[in-house]
Amino acid sequence: MEFMNTDRLRIAFRQHGDMQGEPIFLLHGWPDDMHTWDGVLPYLAGSGYRLIVPSLRGFGETRFLDHATPRSGQLSALAQDLLDFAAALGIERFNVVGHDWGARAAYNASLLAPERVMRCMALSVGWGTNDPNQALSLHQARNYWYHWYMATDRGAEALRKERREFALLLWRTWSPSWHFGEGVFHDTMHAWDNPDWVDVTLHSYRHRWGLALPDPHYAMQEARLRHESVISVPTLTLHGTEDGANSPQTSEHREHLFSGPYHRALLAGVGHFPQRENPGAVADALLAWLRRG
Repeated sequence: MEFMNTDRLRIAFRQHGDMQGEPIFLLHGWPDDMHTWDGVLPYLAGSGYRLIVPSLRGFGETRFLDHATPRSGQLSALAQDLLDFAAALGIERFNVVGHDWGARAAYNASLLAPERVMRCMALSVGWGTNDPNQALSLHQARNYWYHWYMATDRGAEALRKERREFALLLWRTWSPSWHFGEGVFHDTMHAWDNPDWVDVTLHSYRHRWGLALPDPHYAMQEARLRHESVISVPTLTLHGTEDGANSPQTSEHREHLFSGPYHRALLAGVGHFPQRENPGAVADALLAWLRRG
């Protein structure tokens, strides 16, 4: 494990592949950890890329530097973490692959700093789904039951006391055809023992629906994300047909939100964790996008 400080975080990360290769950041989601990419890494590393896999704020061994820093999980903060982390590593331009929370960070970073993001690749999340006033189908509102639950004191207490049971229920619901072994879940759940995991989680889901105040440190980023919506960075979206968290319909008809090359592909028989469920297919799609002219 390696560590790098930004102005707010001590970020834990691992590196793979060719350290002189074109850099790719791989960002995990919630509730998950950096090992979600283990099945994909050999394909990308074998193609000569430098792979940088961090733990997001509130996960694993990543820590806030100051106890007074708000434990914000707002999506603009996750995007700025990526940009700050890359700068701390001395990487000016990079590719980014993100899943779930990581996908939202990837999209947002691409909008905030298009001159720095070479290609954006997002799994299981469509762009344009961060607006608290967005229309939701009843089907998707049902999928988001855990958002609404965590907005209550009772849901927050459940997350604090039963975080592993909470996450296990979501994994099983979100990927109904994925029969993961106990060892896979056991190895992942330790990332949620981070002392800030619950606070970052609660703030993230409450803030995105306008139910929690933002960290004023990210006011400029928040303003841009509210008033700008078109991404110019070449972007690939991958979505499983059996995703029980974000229905594949939520990433449909997003072409108007991209001024640069954009492609969306569905992965048949895959749920919310494509990189875990079918890493070969995900790697093939990522490599094809990375090799575009």
